[in-house]
Amino acid sequence: MIRVLLVDDDAIVRAGLRLMLGGAPDVEVVAEAADGREVAALVATHRPDVVLMDIRMPDVDGLTATEALRAGPDAPEVLVLTTFHTDGHVLRALRAGAAGFLLKDTPPREIVAAIRTVAAGDPVLSPAVTRRLIQRVTGDPGQDDRATAARSRLALLGEREREVAGAVGRGLSNAEIARRLHLAVPTVKTHVSRILTRLGLNNRVQIALLVHDADPPRDADPPRDGAAG
Repeated sequence: MIRVLLVDDDAIVRAGLRLMLGGAPDVEVVAEAADGREVAALVATHRPDVVLMDIRMPDVDGLTATEALRAGPDAPEVLVLTTFHTDGHVLRALRAGAAGFLLKDTPPREIVAAIRTVAAGDPVLSPAVTRRLIQRVTGDPGQDDRATAARSRLALLGEREREVAGAVGRGLSNAEIARRLHLAVPTVKTHVSRILTRLGLNNRVQIALLVHDADPPRDADPPRDGAAG
């Protein structure tokens, strides 16, 4: 059973989500919060596997709550509820360790599938969406500082790990990375796990963002939709 915490200041939205998720035999809504300030206590009490987190809330917003939650030990996965035009907000959430995002008008079946995906440890973000988001920071006044910091962090990796990280940044799946680097898929998974551990990251989306910060693509390969972990 996948335990879910709903966080949204709109009671009607929460009621709709609870009703919709009630039809999934392997998903249980264990608690609800109307503001980000309630999240930490509810997570400690109910130990959810996944938090559906709204961005705009009156006291503590979902981005601040996500950053605080993911900075702690044994944090649940976070799926951000948003509208796509808030790319900058989504980017901040992903940097904080959110596993992905859902549009509020996402069909119920896809919401349930997304919850199952992140509960299994995989991000919900296609490479095409990842590329759109990371390109939003190109030309950002803070890009030079981020590039210096990102290159320093990537320098902590071994040569093969840097190759794998670069491939993750291009949106390649583990199978595609294995073919390109002539490795076994389990070996690629091991490298990805070591990269996450050494760099203190939560998921491969954060790897992609770090790679982009270190060397923003100019003539990047077209993103590959559907490439998963």
